[in-house]
Amino acid sequence: MLFKPRSKPLIGLDITTSSIKLIELSQAGKSYRVECYAAEPTPPNSINEKTIVDADAVGEAIRRAVKRSGSSTDEVAIAISGDAAITKVIQMPRSLGPNELEGQVEIQADQYIPFPMEEVSFDFEVLGPSASDPEMNDVLLVATRTDNVDQRRAAVEAAGLTARVVDVEAFALENACQLLAHQMPDGGIDHLIAVVDFGASNTTFSVLQDMRVIYTRDFSFGGQQLTEEIMRTYGLSLEDAGRAKKEGGLPSNYQPEVLDPFIDDMTQQVSRSLQFFLASGGGREQPDQILVCGGCANIPGVADVISSKVGIPTEIGDPLGQMKISSRAKSQGVRKDATALLTACGLALRSFD
Repeated sequence: MLFKPRSKPLIGLDITTSSIKLIELSQAGKSYRVECYAAEPTPPNSINEKTIVDADAVGEAIRRAVKRSGSSTDEVAIAISGDAAITKVIQMPRSLGPNELEGQVEIQADQYIPFPMEEVSFDFEVLGPSASDPEMNDVLLVATRTDNVDQRRAAVEAAGLTARVVDVEAFALENACQLLAHQMPDGGIDHLIAVVDFGASNTTFSVLQDMRVIYTRDFSFGGQQLTEEIMRTYGLSLEDAGRAKKEGGLPSNYQPEVLDPFIDDMTQQVSRSLQFFLASGGGREQPDQILVCGGCANIPGVADVISSKVGIPTEIGDPLGQMKISSRAKSQGVRKDATALLTACGLALRSFD
C-alpha cells in the first residue's frame, strides 16, 4: 500500500513556551506514516503565559524547523490553549438549513460569550440529535477572542506559511488519542482512560470514556521545574541544565536529591487530578488505566512509580507506536520525542478530515 498524503497535507504545528514541534503525516487505509518532523527551542521571552509577544522571533524559529524537517508543505494546523477558548453545547432545531443554522448560532452565541461579538472568532459543529429532545440537534459552539487567533496566525505568516486550521489544544489532544488506542485495554472502548500530558510549564489531565474526552484539567506544572531545580542545585545556566537533564552527566546525588523528589511531585499532581475528576460529578469511577505523555514521560521508571503510588496500571503513551517512520523523520529524532507529540499529531491528523 502506498502512503499518499491528501492533495494538500497539513503540518501539525505545536507552539509552546519551551519548543516548537511540527509533524507531517500521510495515510494508507487506517495506518499513518511520519513523513517529516522537526523541533526547535522557542526563542527566549517570545511567549509569555501562552501569549505570543514576539511573532517575528517565533516565526523565524518555525521557519528553521520547517527547513530542518524537509517539508515542502506551506499550510499548517495550529491550536489555541484550552483556557483561551469558550466551549458550550447548545440545542438547535433539526429543521434548520445550513445558512439558517449559522445565523441562529450567532444569535445564541452572544448569550454565552462575555466579549463583544466583533472581538470574537467562533465556529460550531453539529454533534447529532439531542438526547433530551429528538426535534433538536446538539451543536458544539467554540469561541475565542480574535487576538488569540491573530497572534498565532501572525507567527505562522512570519514563517511564510498559512494557517489553514485553528483548533483548540484539548480537541487536538482528543483527536490524537486514537493513536494511543493500541495501548489501551479493548482499544479504549467501554473503559475510562486518563491521559496526562506533561509539558514544560503546563500539564493537561484528560479522562476519556469510549475514546471521547469527558473531563479535562490544565494546571501549571512541568519539566521546566526540574530544569530550574538542576540549575539551582548545580549552579548551571538554564541552557546547560536543560542539556544535562536530557543527556546526563550530573553528579551521583542527582537521582536521590533532585530527580526522585520531582517524580514524587509528578505523582502528586496525577493523584490530585484524579481526586478532582472523581469529585467533578456523581457516579465518577477511577480510570482503568493512566497513559503518561509529554517530555517528562521519558524519565526512567516514572510510569512504575505513578502506578504503585496511585494504584492504577500506568504506561508511557506513544502516539507513534503503530506508525511507519520515513528516514528523514528518523534522522530528526522523532522516535525519541514521541511522547511529547500528542498535540502536534492531533493537529496533523486534521489533514484527513
